[in-house]
Amino acid sequence: MDKYVLVTGGSNGIGKAIIERLAEDGYHTINLDKSAPAALSRNETYIAADLCDTDALSSTLADLCRRHRILRLVNNAGMVKPATLEDTTLDDMRAVARLNLEAPLLIAQRLLPAMKTARFGRVVNVSSRAALGKEQRSAYAASKAGLLGMTRTWALELARHGITVNAVGPGPIATELFMAANPPEAEKTKQILRSVPLGRVGQPAEVAHGVASFLDERAGFITGQVLYICGGMTVGLAS
Repeated sequence: MDKYVLVTGGSNGIGKAIIERLAEDGYHTINLDKSAPAALSRNETYIAADLCDTDALSSTLADLCRRHRILRLVNNAGMVKPATLEDTTLDDMRAVARLNLEAPLLIAQRLLPAMKTARFGRVVNVSSRAALGKEQRSAYAASKAGLLGMTRTWALELARHGITVNAVGPGPIATELFMAANPPEAEKTKQILRSVPLGRVGQPAEVAHGVASFLDERAGFITGQVLYICGGMTVGLAS
């Protein structure tokens, strides 16, 4: 089966770890991101893309689909606009939804014809444990919960075509952004660690492993599922 994987937001953090893991698994990755990676991984093609620019994104996808048969998709790119309920603006809600919901929908639509023709496809959406609720995350939590709703809906619609759709929900992960915002000695960081049964934050490679598992050709009987990669902090919360 074709070994191309389209990954959004693959230049840093979890996205970069996903691309590195997929390189180890023998895939050729296409990284759509506004920012270029510091260094390309093996078999990685980087394409500068503003995922919130619908027209430009549509044009980029049309070109990619003419040149490659892409049967695997990882919707990883995301945006957070932290704010309390009182301070969350409609502009923030719309901006977050544009990247976290509209872009995954558009990309999946554009790749779908090739998947249907092949009667094979793998879609993995990167949600968040915040979909279950988190303070100061009205816009983000709503979008990530919406992404889970789309995951389950697509899974039901596409199963008869041999296409699986699943999601991962990372908890606190030691990305560059997370570590900068949560210094090890800060009380806030200690509170986070106390909420994780495993007593530590996760590593981007651990999320990448979950994503890679769903993308595998042998994962054909798993669809519509959400895998929380959170050190146990969602146990008793996720249904």
